[in-house]
Amino acid sequence: MKKTLGLLLTLLAAGAASALELKSADVHNADDYPTVAAVRHLGSLLAKSSGGALTVKVFNKGALGSEKETLDQVKLGALAMTRVHGATLASMCPKSLVPTLPFLFRSVAHQRKVFDGPLGEELLQACDHQGLVGLAFYDAGARSLYARRPVKTLADARGLKVRVPQTDVWVAAMAAIGANATPMPIGEVYTGLKTGLIDAAENNLPSYAGFRHMEAAPVYSRTEHAMTPDLLFIGKRVWDKLTPTQQGQLREAARASVQLQRQLWDAAEAQALAAAKAAGAQQVDVEREPFRQAMAPVYARFVNTPELQRLVKAIQETK
Repeated sequence: MKKTLGLLLTLLAAGAASALELKSADVHNADDYPTVAAVRHLGSLLAKSSGGALTVKVFNKGALGSEKETLDQVKLGALAMTRVHGATLASMCPKSLVPTLPFLFRSVAHQRKVFDGPLGEELLQACDHQGLVGLAFYDAGARSLYARRPVKTLADARGLKVRVPQTDVWVAAMAAIGANATPMPIGEVYTGLKTGLIDAAENNLPSYAGFRHMEAAPVYSRTEHAMTPDLLFIGKRVWDKLTPTQQGQLREAARASVQLQRQLWDAAEAQALAAAKAAGAQQVDVEREPFRQAMAPVYARFVNTPELQRLVKAIQETK
């Protein structure tokens, strides 16, 4: 009996010692933010499917650094996983530029269909050569223009000083519709709108309401010009340490986490819209086709290889 008990304790200790905790980073502050909650859900599913051999611990609030810093840590193997915005990747993984392009997706439903199919699988592999194994696309919302007045037509956009993130694609996109791109940190946008330093900004609904931009720009014009996703990566150095079975368990948990993340994101958008309307903001519909056609010079400049052109065409033709 003593020998049996001793053997059992030894086996349990060995199992505990072989358990691997995958540390994952996210810069968002809220513990219930959709991507943070999704990766925690992934961890719960993975712990169950792996019998406790694999667990995930999420460090959010930027505790492990900026998105660029966590990507570097993942590539080196110092950190297992990280969630980053797609715009962070465009300069290092050429195919990753494609989902950031303006007016590429016709709707959120179109975007999700692309990401759930073979094109999504191909795009998830865009950073393999950088030592980053793509696990999931998460929603980061459709970005739209907001200002003191409606922006329904190209004529309405002409001459507006619009805050955009510091990326070449978005500076070019604003120029294509006749607006003046004004890159600035998100924390300065509220004051910029209030003081007239900028006339407009663009972002998704949760950011619009969360940063209280509706107080300074009460008209949200649904251009839905960008649907750049978030992505979840695991470093190849850590990935290669997993057995094929464990890799399959991780991918399955990641797929399941996408469904939860989308539900949480949709709920966050509905809540943000209600908050904006309660504060007196209004949303207006936009005829998007003229805006899309105006992007021709942007696509000519940035979609400049046969491979990128093939991907864009395939996405546009996805029904």
